[in-house]
Order: sequence, then structure tokens, then C-alpha cells
Amino acid sequence: MAVRKLNPVTPGTRHRVVTSFDDITTDKPYKGLVTMLNKNGGRNNQGRMTMRYRGGGHKRRYRVIDFMRDKHGIPATVLTIEYDPNRSARIALVEYSDNEKRYIVAPHGLKVGQTILSGPDATPEVGNTMYLSDMPLGTVIHNVELYPGKGGQMARSAGASAQLNARDGKYAIIKLPSGETRMILVTCMATIGSVSNSEHNLQRSGKAGRTRWLGRRPRVRGVVMNPVDHPMGGGEGRQSGGHPRSRNGIPAKGFKTRSRKKSSNRLIIERRKK
Repeated sequence: MAVRKLNPVTPGTRHRVVTSFDDITTDKPYKGLVTMLNKNGGRNNQGRMTMRYRGGGHKRRYRVIDFMRDKHGIPATVLTIEYDPNRSARIALVEYSDNEKRYIVAPHGLKVGQTILSGPDATPEVGNTMYLSDMPLGTVIHNVELYPGKGGQMARSAGASAQLNARDGKYAIIKLPSGETRMILVTCMATIGSVSNSEHNLQRSGKAGRTRWLGRRPRVRGVVMNPVDHPMGGGEGRQSGGHPRSRNGIPAKGFKTRSRKKSSNRLIIERRKK
């Protein structure tokens, strides 16, 4: 994969940088794994706005992704590599030997026609899913389970990967993409390799309208609001706004919001980098 900088034919293409779609093999998703995706525009079930600056955007259909990889011992063949509008990574349609089809998050280097496997019999090759207890130390992994049997929750976005550093009793020591090092039970599963579309962070939209297509509305800074609307609002002219904080008054830039009594604190060996 590579990135392309477009010629400045229009103001919208002057600064636009896009990733190539060379790795994508089809533009039509498998209908059996596509469902309707309802929009909420940042509203909850009472219709109240709980997340600002959300709404609009292009209509999408949700691809049902298999984060569990729970068909152990049954080989699957990669049929297609596809674009997914609901995530930054590419997805792959695989067909198991019992003719069942599923979508998975495509790792970097996965090719059409390749065979993948999950379970205790799998080998540490790209696309295979294994228990942390069976992996060689130093393996680069993604789609990592946090709790056994719950499905992969960590390192799922484009270009993300974690690393298995060590094992200590019933725990494996994993270094996460954020830089945090923590312990996870060795009975959890993870997929070998890093996530595809690693150049995703190099993209530039080029114009505000493309951001609107993604469902994001314009964001208003707190310092330009009135005092009734934000703690940093008000003042004559361009005032600094005081200490940076959220609309609810919670300080930003260094203020810790994680609970000191959280049960998983004991599993974190090294916190993420500031």
C-alpha cells in the first residue's frame, strides 16, 4: 500500500492525501453478513444529546465482524480483502471448510487464497489466532482479548499491534499500542500480525466537507463561548480562558480521571506515555 497526494485541481484537492486501494479485491460486501446501521447523532435512548459534534454523514451498512475467532481447528480460506466504512482497518471475508463465511479484521500481509486457523493447533503465522500461552515470546499480535471468551478488544484499528513480552504464571505481559504494559490471562486469545492499512494516519481530508461525510460536525472551542456555555468562555477580546478544562469543569492536560480503586489497576505494570 502507498499514499497519493492529489494535484491541486480544486481547493479541496490541494492538500488532500489518500491511501491507495490496491489491496482491496472487491467493492461489493457479502450480503449474508451485512446489516442495517441506525444513526443516533450523538443522542441516547431518551433523545438527549450526550455527545456533541456528531450527526449527518453518509449512509452506511454494518459488516458483522468475527472478533471471537472461536471456530477452533477448522481451516478457513481468505476469499476477499474489502473496505469497511465502519473502521479504519481493512476486513477479510473468509470461508471455513464447513462452508460458513465470516468477516475478520485483516492483518497486514494477508493475501487472497491464504489459509488461516485458530485454536490450540494453530501455528504462529499471520492471520492465525492462538492462545497467549502457546505463542512464542516477542510475537507481534492484534485483536487481543481482555477477558477469555469475550472476543478481541485491543489493537484493532489500522496499523495497530501489541507485543507479547513475557509470561509469569497464569498471566502474559503485553505491551499495548499506547505504550502501556499490562498483564492479561494466558487463556486469552490474540491474532498474529499487525492490523492492515498502516498508512491510514497519513491521510488528509483536504476540505471540511469530507469530515462532514464521516458524520462529524464542526467543533466549537470553549474559549469563544459565553460564560454560561463553558468554564473557559467569556472575557473582553481574546482572553486565555483560564486553566484548560472540559465543559463540565473537569481539568485537562495532566489531571488523572482513572479511579484509584479500579480492580484492574493491579494488572497494569507501566502506564501509557503522557
